[in-house]
Amino acid sequence: MKFYDPDGTEFGIPTYPRKLAPDGLATRRQLRARGLRPNGQDVAAQILWYGRRPPGERERPIRVAYLYRIDLAAPVRPMTPGRLRAVAAMMRARRTCPDCQVTYDYVIPTSLGCCPGCAGYLVALAA
Repeated sequence: MKFYDPDGTEFGIPTYPRKLAPDGLATRRQLRARGLRPNGQDVAAQILWYGRRPPGERERPIRVAYLYRIDLAAPVRPMTPGRLRAVAAMMRARRTCPDCQVTYDYVIPTSLGCCPGCAGYLVALAA
């Protein structure tokens, strides 16, 4: 198999192809689904696979997912009122247009740098 290296001699850390990782290891998302977090531990292994080939490219990119030991994972920290207020303030800043100061129900696109209404107005001014 292309990405099967349980000793880590070729890739530096134990490496497995998709769906062949041993029990006791999980990705960050799998840990989170169990209510756990990596707890500062180092990566124990990795999964490698070929991703989709981008249009116009000849080679498929190699994708990676890092694995952590489940027995060393810790429970997710509970959301405190202070953290909840901090997250709300951060999200409010992402939803507020810097030009017109209106707070929207959606996150302002970073590609525009302002709300679509202000972006359209700025484009019309430049023309």
